[in-house]
Amino acid sequence: MTESPHITDVNTPIVIRPPGSFSTGWKELWRYRELLYFFTWKEIKVRYKQAVLGVLWTWLQPLAMMVVFTYVLSKGLGLSTGIIPAPLYYLSGLLFWNLFQQGVSHAAQSMVSHGHIIKKIYFPRLVIPLSAIGTATFDFVISLIIFVALVSGYSIHQPLPISIPYMFMAFGLAYLLTAFTAFSAGILLSAINVKYRDVRYILPFIIQSIFFITPVMYDTRTLDNIWAQRVLELNPLQYAIELVRASLSGNDLSVFSHFPWYLPLLLILLYFCAIYFFRKTEVYFADIV
Repeated sequence: MTESPHITDVNTPIVIRPPGSFSTGWKELWRYRELLYFFTWKEIKVRYKQAVLGVLWTWLQPLAMMVVFTYVLSKGLGLSTGIIPAPLYYLSGLLFWNLFQQGVSHAAQSMVSHGHIIKKIYFPRLVIPLSAIGTATFDFVISLIIFVALVSGYSIHQPLPISIPYMFMAFGLAYLLTAFTAFSAGILLSAINVKYRDVRYILPFIIQSIFFITPVMYDTRTLDNIWAQRVLELNPLQYAIELVRASLSGNDLSVFSHFPWYLPLLLILLYFCAIYFFRKTEVYFADIV
């Protein structure tokens, strides 16, 4: 019997080589999309497995901060939130801040925490930090249920100039902007953290600093310092939150008119710098993780 030329000798070694040119890795990620799903689902189950309240923590944390901001800033200090009720004003900012904070924090630590898997088998390493963004998205969607319930409650007793289709469109655009920023920053920090474990110590300071330059508690248009406004213009989260709050106050897409033209360029530059550094260093992950 003649041996088929398509059958490979079992003794022939299989050599896995890196691609000859730079690749963002999205084509390979698509082939491993089921693995991304299982990584994300595993992270969700592990996070709430032994918690008494389980997934309810995704509601309690932003609601607790909303109450604190409402009584301290709105009622205590008398800060105005315009026509938007204070609880909705602060909760809208907290939703996107939590999405960014959780996505970046977990993505930055994801490569180190999954080191035992990285050393054993091959799979696209981008699956790991991307699953961290997926887990943060799960919490965001659950929290969004509470937000929609609050909007419905306020609309009954105090009609708001809200267009439901526009509000959901604004939330969709704001989510994409926030998730894209968190993913870019997360994969960059995850690659750096593999080699330099100082990231775990400096990351809380970085996150806390970004919180204070993100308009979760205030409106950036009330600032008089021109330099402070210029610094805040570099923060993509500002525009995500402003977009959502504009939809709550009845404004239309004219809110985009004061977005700086260079913001998309900064986001694209951050993404490609992050993905380039990650792809160039991932060949060493299994050795030093």
